[in-house]
Amino acid sequence: MDLIIQWVTQYGYAAIFALLMFGIVGLPIPDESILVYAGFLVSQGHLKLVPVLIVAFLGSACGISASYTIGRTLGLGFIHKFGGYLHVTEARLDVVHQWFARIGHWALFVGYYIAGVRHFTAVVAGTSHLEYRSFAAYAYSGAFVWVCTFLGLGYFFGEHWKDVAEIARRNLHWISLVVLVLTAVYGLYRWLKRAR
Repeated sequence: MDLIIQWVTQYGYAAIFALLMFGIVGLPIPDESILVYAGFLVSQGHLKLVPVLIVAFLGSACGISASYTIGRTLGLGFIHKFGGYLHVTEARLDVVHQWFARIGHWALFVGYYIAGVRHFTAVVAGTSHLEYRSFAAYAYSGAFVWVCTFLGLGYFFGEHWKDVAEIARRNLHWISLVVLVLTAVYGLYRWLKRAR
C-alpha cells in the first residue's frame, strides 16, 4: 500500500488512471484506498477535483471495458486458462454468473461496491453477449457513482483518510458477504418454488 501511495503522490493523475484501470481488470490493487487518498490530496490542494474525477472515471471505465472485451471476444476458455493470474476462480465466476442471470444489468452498477465481484461482472456481461449499449449505460454510471463516493470520503474526512479507507474496506467485505448470502438464499427460494 505504501508503494501505491508513493506512486499517486509522485505521478498524480497518471498514476490514478493506470492503477484504477488495472485494479478494475483484476490486479490486486486497493482501488477504494486510492480514491480516498486522491480525495484527501484534493482537499489539501495538491490535486484539482475535476481532473481527478475525470481520470478516476476514465481509468475505471477503461478497466471494466477491457474486462467486457475479454469476455466478449475471448470467452470463457480464456478465463478458465488464464483467470488465475487475475484472481478469477471457477467458484467466483460461478457465483457471478448466477448473480448476473438474476439481476443482470444492476450487477454491473453495484458490483463496484462488492469485493471480489466488480472484477468479474464485466467479464460475465461479455461472455453473456450483453449488447455494448446496455453494458455501457450500467457499467459507466456505476463507475461514476463509485468514484464520486470514495473521492468524497477522502475529501470530506481529510487527514483521517487512512481510517476511513480501512473502515470502508472492512465494511465492503461484510456488505459483500451479506449480498452473496442473500443472493444464494433467493436462488434457493426460486429453485424450491420451481421444484414444487
